[in-house]
Amino acid sequence: MSRPAHVTSGPYAPPVPARELTAVSADGARLHVEVHGPEDAPPVVLAHGWTCSTAFWAAQIRELAVDHRVVAYDQRGHGRSPASPACTTGALADDLEAVLAETLAPGEKAVIVGHSMGGMTVMAAAARARFREHAAAVLLCSTGSSRLIAEALVIPLRAGALRTRLTTGVLASRAPLGPVTPVAKRILKYATMGAGSAPHMVEACARIVHACPRAVRHAWAGVLAELDLDAGVRELRVPTAVLTGTADRLTPPLHARALVAALPHSLGLTELTGIGHMTPVEAPEPVNGKIRDLVTTYVTVTPADTGAEAPERITEGS
Repeated sequence: MSRPAHVTSGPYAPPVPARELTAVSADGARLHVEVHGPEDAPPVVLAHGWTCSTAFWAAQIRELAVDHRVVAYDQRGHGRSPASPACTTGALADDLEAVLAETLAPGEKAVIVGHSMGGMTVMAAAARARFREHAAAVLLCSTGSSRLIAEALVIPLRAGALRTRLTTGVLASRAPLGPVTPVAKRILKYATMGAGSAPHMVEACARIVHACPRAVRHAWAGVLAELDLDAGVRELRVPTAVLTGTADRLTPPLHARALVAALPHSLGLTELTGIGHMTPVEAPEPVNGKIRDLVTTYVTVTPADTGAEAPERITEGS
């Protein structure tokens, strides 16, 4: 599958990975995986959100891969991972486990970062044995565990049945998004980003989101509408930091506060003033800084320390 066309220059141009792999999930779904940075560096695993792709993490990869081994993968149906009829939170958890097994040595610990649906992936996998084997610490960015549609502020109406119904219609629409036009960028910025987001940030997000197939967008919107991962939050026993933007309309800060209150090992909440839902793109410096802090504090053992060998890897197209 060819590399998607996104922005081609600047901090949001997708970096070229050191290696590209294919992880195979429990149901046979094939997942595109990228590894960036030195092989012997402490690992960070990035799980992107709904309608996004590995390109969403360009600013994190570009800065962190200097001295971290950064693993990023396309959720099923997104980016270069083929679509699958299995659209469930269980499938998301299976996929994360497959990526961890493919990229980390047995017992190797990593910081795992999830944005939006990627954070929900982490919650869904929290009780899984392989997740617990490999997760040293977690960063949840702009995410929630339940009541996503009821609490969303994309439609400027008072909370209630009408707003919920209209929000569902907008997010689950089968309509094509079309080309990235000035009007399209204004709509996307209103719904997903803070008012102060720079044009190059909006451009990058618009190109990523518009590249998501509409059937995939619709299918996963239905999953998010019915989401209930509150039990998964209580199973997330590793040290977990939560980060949100105060201007997030898709997962307003009340979700982040609820997560912090429910997590067994919460490291607290970082609220970024004026930032919207796309925190890794809108505020790369504080997001990257939080990831670095977690690695420094919690990732202390690497395969080089233990003598363990890295797992056999499958290259793209094999």
